[in-house]
Amino acid sequence: MSQLWQARFFTTVNHLRDLPTTLVPEIAFAGRSNAGKSTAINILCNQKKLAFASKTPGRTQHINYFSIGGAQVGQHRKDETKLDEIRALLVDLPGYGYAEVSGSAKLHWQKLLGDYVQHRTQLAALVLIIDSRRPFTDLDIQMLEWFAPTGKPIHCILTKSDKLNRNDAANALREAKAILSGYVDAQGAAFPFTIQLFSALKRVGLEEADAKISELVGLIPAAVHAVEHAAQPATSP
Repeated sequence: MSQLWQARFFTTVNHLRDLPTTLVPEIAFAGRSNAGKSTAINILCNQKKLAFASKTPGRTQHINYFSIGGAQVGQHRKDETKLDEIRALLVDLPGYGYAEVSGSAKLHWQKLLGDYVQHRTQLAALVLIIDSRRPFTDLDIQMLEWFAPTGKPIHCILTKSDKLNRNDAANALREAKAILSGYVDAQGAAFPFTIQLFSALKRVGLEEADAKISELVGLIPAAVHAVEHAAQPATSP
């Protein structure tokens, strides 16, 4: 059983000053509104309503935290004993890029997202959720450029791959890899980016994503992920 299935609601914040004081690794999920972020989180955590999917994309404007470990810790956030049981935190960032959000909300949102991904010490990695049919919009690139300089890993999940035929899916993956390969550090070394195809409907790439996320947040050793991934049939062309 995946350890991500232990995820429980922990807290929600709308200002950086309210971020949890926990020191465990965090892995954040970011993506354009309607890219399938909430659906991906829910299926990875084997829960139907863990992440809130608004009927009006772009209306979920808070940072939502989910704990891994610490039984029912969401009900006892001030209980230090239970806090000590938390192994990691999954962080659902507000979806970005939806036109109907007001200008002032967008500015607050952008600052919240930018400051969090650039400066949050506990943030171990970013999961960037991208619609495989519309890869790397300007706002996706903005998120990459905010986070890449930290040198921390990014795992890109190309959702809704079931909407593409095999050739189009392969092309989307290849083009996305080409974009990511253009990001290098001051020494010319590639940033630690990985990418895969994913479909919540067809459950394509689910095991691959689960293993990678678990590795990035420290729930399983990298060596275990490497062995398990080698044993799995490839989901990405």
